[in-house]
Amino acid sequence: MAKMPRGAMPRGGMPNMNNMIKQAQKMQAEMQKIQDEFETKEFEVSSGGGAVNVKISGKLEILSLDIKPDVVDPEDIDMLSDLITAAVNEAIRKATSEREEALGRITGGMGGLF
Repeated sequence: MAKMPRGAMPRGGMPNMNNMIKQAQKMQAEMQKIQDEFETKEFEVSSGGGAVNVKISGKLEILSLDIKPDVVDPEDIDMLSDLITAAVNEAIRKATSEREEALGRITGGMGGLF
């Protein structure tokens, strides 16, 4: 078999590259669609047995924060602060986890490749 010149593509090599590019473009379009849909989603979480409820967007912005009046104790502002922090952090974890799971289904666990 003759040696191929340097830089030459083997027969049938180019369609494989074209297919890879098309697949990458399709994957990128699907990822963008999921990200766009994700930004319109809302995530709601509560802490303290429902004493504090927080709703965030897929953009990780707080949309609402509801506090039950009976949890507001001027003598214990630290507890209220802890409940708010816990609710916000859990909402962020929930939203982030769902986003990563949705994108992982497309990338097949390829991580930051795309």
